[in-house]
Amino acid sequence: MILIKNGKILTMNGKNYERGHILIDGKEIVDIGEDIEIPEDAEVIDAEGMWVMPGIVDPHCHIGLWEDGLGFEGSDGNEAINPVTPELRAIDGINPEDNCFREARENGITTVVTGPGSANVIGGQFAALKTYGRRVDDMVFREPLALKVAFGENPKTVYNGQRKSPSTRMATAAILRENLIEAQEYKKKLEKGKKEPDKMPERDLKMEIMVKVLNREIPLKAHAHRADDILTALRIAREFDVDITLEHCTEGHRISDFLLEENAKVIVGPLFSDRSKVELKNMTFKAPGILSKAGIKVAMMTDHPVIPIQYLPVCAAIAVKEGMDEMEALKAITINAAEITGVDDRVGSLELGKDADIVIYDGHPLDFRSKTVWVFIDGHAVKKPEK
Repeated sequence: MILIKNGKILTMNGKNYERGHILIDGKEIVDIGEDIEIPEDAEVIDAEGMWVMPGIVDPHCHIGLWEDGLGFEGSDGNEAINPVTPELRAIDGINPEDNCFREARENGITTVVTGPGSANVIGGQFAALKTYGRRVDDMVFREPLALKVAFGENPKTVYNGQRKSPSTRMATAAILRENLIEAQEYKKKLEKGKKEPDKMPERDLKMEIMVKVLNREIPLKAHAHRADDILTALRIAREFDVDITLEHCTEGHRISDFLLEENAKVIVGPLFSDRSKVELKNMTFKAPGILSKAGIKVAMMTDHPVIPIQYLPVCAAIAVKEGMDEMEALKAITINAAEITGVDDRVGSLELGKDADIVIYDGHPLDFRSKTVWVFIDGHAVKKPEK
């Protein structure tokens, strides 16, 4: 057992402790509070004067799929020759030896939601991983997590360059609808095949994952920057009664009333970058604060490697500078990120029974000068104080 004592604890579940203790047994948190029973055999870590919070969750990135410093050889995030590739699985392209996993965990990012890019209308399957492990099979804890779809400029640009569809927003929406309808038919065939085995259709990897979307087992993870693309994504989700999360949502602050009405799940970012394309013209660090104050649950992402993943807390800090409430900014990179991506049963807050993913800072977590002193993933110390 490991006891972290005397720390200023931010649990992200509504109850904080000025001088609290956390008890870890194996991979889980088994006790937390200001007055807990300390087992005699516990290893004790004194966090006096330090800040303790849950491991940070990046709800949208491409870590391991665009490897650091490798160019084409390390570029495995877009299969940009077919606009419909739902069968692609992130876990088959992730290299756990990407240096950025080390940089992530050493800076307190303990969970990443990573997957394909946005070249295709339907890009493939995202997964949730811990940032520590020698092989993906040991790091992944939820897969498939979501199915990536993309609206707007990216698929238009990629396939217009190949002189094939989609080269318009109309075609992007139509291709997604066509595949959801095809999945509806495949689902009917599967249901019929269960009753009449001789009618069971041949396996179709594309349609199998699309059926999971229709069954609301996983959501669509929708790349959408511009306001009209965001609303198209929501429109299609309503048409097919499927779950959806809005990724990037760059102009979401301009339609916050509609997003609130739709009870939208919003993941904002990357904001710490240049306006590299037309649909980013209204990008602003004020957006997370505007959305949050409108009553919308907001998470923030790096879209790594667009923003190096270790700078997610810096993004949250800048959002505070631009008007976001400090605690809401911390939630945006912990519990909100976990809830929106559907992994809050495991990570995102310090609670009994949750994974012992814990970060101890020598200062306030949103002060860019603060350093991580200890980082735990599944109760294992992946970073310790330098001697």
